[in-house]
Amino acid sequence: MKRLILLLISASLLSCVHIVSKEWMEKADTGINPQQLFKSPDAYKGKIIILGGIIVKSTNTKEGTYIEVVQIPLDSTGRPVKKDISYGRFLILYEGYLDTAIYSRGREVTVAGEVIGEKTRPLGEIQYSYLLVKSKELYLFEEIRYKSLPVWFGIDVWRRF
Repeated sequence: MKRLILLLISASLLSCVHIVSKEWMEKADTGINPQQLFKSPDAYKGKIIILGGIIVKSTNTKEGTYIEVVQIPLDSTGRPVKKDISYGRFLILYEGYLDTAIYSRGREVTVAGEVIGEKTRPLGEIQYSYLLVKSKELYLFEEIRYKSLPVWFGIDVWRRF
């Protein structure tokens, strides 16, 4: 019985672990207001932050891979939560090559990185000022794919139809 209780406690603790390593969690400035960060990125240059969202596109350049992300708030584990809240778009600069077929549109991503400032790029017919973050730790979440409807019917907890 004691082993079962320990197993359940361990499983519940592991399910709440943040996907960003302890090292970068400790270095991150969690007191930064995201709204202010997106308004004035240059004021936060050099700060370590943790952000996440949905990838819009990725591009490989001589500098590395740029990942354009629509920011979405993170849950307690560091995963973007599906809400209609965003303070804007940001760019992740990963110094190295990432396959843009994998880091593709619609994938969820979380980054621990250093604020570099802002970078202006075209977005549709406007010039948009992106928050630029240099990646220190990058996490790409698995795609959720359903081969059938993600619904099941049952009479009780143990039986499915």
